[in-house]
Amino acid sequence: MWAPLRTRYAADWSGSEASEDAELVVNVGGVKQTLHADALKRLPDTRLGELAARSPDEAAELCDDYDPASGEFFFDRDPDAFRCIVEAYYYGEVHMRRGTCPVCFMQEMDFWRVDAEFLDECCQGCVSEARDELEEIDEKVRAMLARTEGEEEGGGGGSVWSRCRAFLWRLMEKPESSLGARVVAWASFLFVMLSSAAMCAGTVPELHACCDGALELVETVCMAWFTAEYVLRLAAAPDRARFVLSFMNVVDVLAIVPFYLLLALAHVGARELADAQQCVQALRVLRVARVLKLARHSSGLRTLTHALGSSAKELGLLLTYMGVGIFLFAALAYTVERGHPETMFTSVPQSFWWAVITMTTVGYGDVYPKTTLGRCNAAVSFLCGVVAIALPIHPIINNFVTFYNKQRALESAAKHQIQLLALRSREEEREGGGGDEEVVEEEEVSQGARGRGPEHVSHSCTHIPLLQDPSQSCSA
Repeated sequence: MWAPLRTRYAADWSGSEASEDAELVVNVGGVKQTLHADALKRLPDTRLGELAARSPDEAAELCDDYDPASGEFFFDRDPDAFRCIVEAYYYGEVHMRRGTCPVCFMQEMDFWRVDAEFLDECCQGCVSEARDELEEIDEKVRAMLARTEGEEEGGGGGSVWSRCRAFLWRLMEKPESSLGARVVAWASFLFVMLSSAAMCAGTVPELHACCDGALELVETVCMAWFTAEYVLRLAAAPDRARFVLSFMNVVDVLAIVPFYLLLALAHVGARELADAQQCVQALRVLRVARVLKLARHSSGLRTLTHALGSSAKELGLLLTYMGVGIFLFAALAYTVERGHPETMFTSVPQSFWWAVITMTTVGYGDVYPKTTLGRCNAAVSFLCGVVAIALPIHPIINNFVTFYNKQRALESAAKHQIQLLALRSREEEREGGGGDEEVVEEEEVSQGARGRGPEHVSHSCTHIPLLQDPSQSCSA
C-alpha cells in the first residue's frame, strides 16, 4: 500500500496553498491512493485533471469502474508507473523507476494523458534509446517481410525477368535463403582466400621461376569469378545506383579493375616505359583491396567496423593525446640531445619517429637517446604512452560488445516478430475460413479433453489470447 504524498502537495507551483477539502480516491491496479483535487486541476487536460473537474457521475466514463458507496475510481493500470506519473501534479516532473520498460511507461503516460515533456532529462535518454531500438526492429521486420514477399513474387507472379532477378539476388546476396546461396557464399570466400594467397606467393623471388605460370592462372581464374559475381549482382540489384555507390561494392571494383588495366598495358606493350612501370606497380598495390571482400562474408568484421565508427569520439581523444605527447617529447628529446657529439636527433621532425615508436612501446632501437636527461625523457614518454593508449581501450571494447549483443538481440526480436505475425495471420485465416474448421477444432479440443484431462484444455486455452483480442477469453 502506498503512503499518501503529503510532503509537497500542499504548495502548488505558484506558491499558493492548495485546498485539502476536495479529495479523490483512486484505485490503480488494486492499490488505493488519495489525491487532492486542487493538485490534479493543475493539469486540466490530463485524465486525472478531468476526473477532478467533473462530477462523480460524469467522471465515471473516464475510469474502468466507479463505486458510489466508497467513492473510489478504479483503473486497471500499472500501479508502479502511476506512482511515478502522479509526481507531475506535485513536483512538475516525472522520473521513471530503475528497471522500468520505457515503452510501457510511455504507454502509461499516454493513458493518463501526461505530456512527455514532464519526463526528466535523465529518463528521456532511456526512452530515446528504446524508440531507436524499436525503429531498428521495425526496419529489420520490414526487410524480412520484403524479402519474403519478393520470394513469393519470384516464385509465382511477375514477368520471367522479374522472377529471374529475384532468384539471382537471393542466390548472390542471401546465403541463408537456400543451399545454393550458401554454396555461392562459401565459393566466394574461398576465391578471396585463394587470390590473396596467390598474390602473397607472387612476391617470393624463389617462386617466380617455377610457379609463375601457375600463379598467373590462379589469378586469372579468381578475377574471372570476381568479375562474374559483380556483374550478376549488379544485374540483379533492385537499386543499381545504390548498389554501385555502396562501400563494399566500391571495394569489389578496386579489386577487379587493376587486373584488367594490367592486361591492357601488357597488350599495348607499355611495360617498357618507365612511367608505365610505376603505374603498374601502383595498380598491383590496389589488389590488396580484395582482402576487404572478406567483410561481406563475416558478420564479425562488419560488427567491428560499426563498433569503431561508434567509438569515433574515443579514437579521436586517443589520437589527440598521442599527437600532443609526440610533439612534446620529440621537442624535449631534440633539446636535450642536440648537444651530444653523437646525437641521433638532428631535428624536431626527425624526432617525431622516435616519439611515435617510444609512446607506442614498439622501440625499434634505430634511434635512441644517449644522455641522462634524454633517457629520463624517454622513460616518461613511454609511460605516458601506455596511459594514453590504455584509457580509451575499455570504452572501445564496451562499444563493440554492446553493439554486437544489440545486433543479435535485434535480429532475434525481429525473427520473433515475424513468427508472431505469421501466427496471427494464420489464426485470422482460420477464423475467417468457415464453420467447418471451427467444428473440427472444437471436436479436437473436446477429444483431447476427454483423453488427456482438463489440464491440457486449460493449457491450450492459455495460448489463444496471444493471437486474438485480449478482451476475448477461452470461454467466449
